Amino acid sequence: MMQPLQGSFVALVTPMQANGSLDYSSLESLIEWHIASGTSGIVTVGTTGESATVSVAEHLEIINKTIELVDKRIPVIAGTGANSTQEAIELTKTAASLGADYVLIVTPYYNKPNQDGLLQHYTKIADTVDIPQILYNVPSRTACDLRPETVASLATHPNIIGIKEATDDPMRLRELMSIAERLEDQKHFSVLSGDDPTFNSFMAEGGDGVISVAANILPSQIAKICTLNLDKQFDDAKDLNEMFLSIYELLFVESNPIPVKWMLEQMKKIDTGIRLPLVPLATQYHDAIINEMIKLKLL
Repeated sequence: MMQPLQGSFVALVTPMQANGSLDYSSLESLIEWHIASGTSGIVTVGTTGESATVSVAEHLEIINKTIELVDKRIPVIAGTGANSTQEAIELTKTAASLGADYVLIVTPYYNKPNQDGLLQHYTKIADTVDIPQILYNVPSRTACDLRPETVASLATHPNIIGIKEATDDPMRLRELMSIAERLEDQKHFSVLSGDDPTFNSFMAEGGDGVISVAANILPSQIAKICTLNLDKQFDDAKDLNEMFLSIYELLFVESNPIPVKWMLEQMKKIDTGIRLPLVPLATQYHDAIINEMIKLKLL
């Protein structure tokens, strides 16, 4: 039986040089830092990893390099979603052949499938590729909402083992938790938050963990909050989490990953590279972020 996915999973940035070329030596040092800091797993080429701005060849190269560098020390979750089912299948197949432990498959964006379309999309991928798959719902980015009743159908598929839910709706979480409870005899269905500002309360209500943007700059701290929640030390988790509420908000003053890449650059962890149509963080936000990072001893 596979270990259930629980804890802090970093939605890792893709480091780039100032000219936009991929920077694998920074990727290696980020991965080493995460492993040393207690991060539970690496999510590679998701939204934060600029899946939307890298080519397919680069996308697969980043997955491959990440798997090599992690070297089986913690799980690697490869982002393999696409708005074409066939393309998602191809990416998922390749990630599986490269040795990814899991894949994270975002709902198809832009073309706005209905619930039946989503059911067929995810079922086709799960039927075609034998790798543990995590559904990913982020309506604010995709203009498409994977409803709990659809999740309930998909969750019975042996290859679908969890969901990353990036809404901040407590009612939605309760519905997903009850789906997970109904499956307990068959398997552990992991319910992971994709929303840094609310992940702590999500875990206090029974969520398994978080796929986190904030973990890029706070790896040991987010891992600790997750561990406290999993150990049912909810008051301690809440106290620790409260220290970071301002930085969670600052991470989203512009589209992710613009702020987090700028913060990592200030921490001397990565170079300045980010790809169009994303541009570096607007100067109007610099002072507030620097002040908060100094307060948290990140600088």
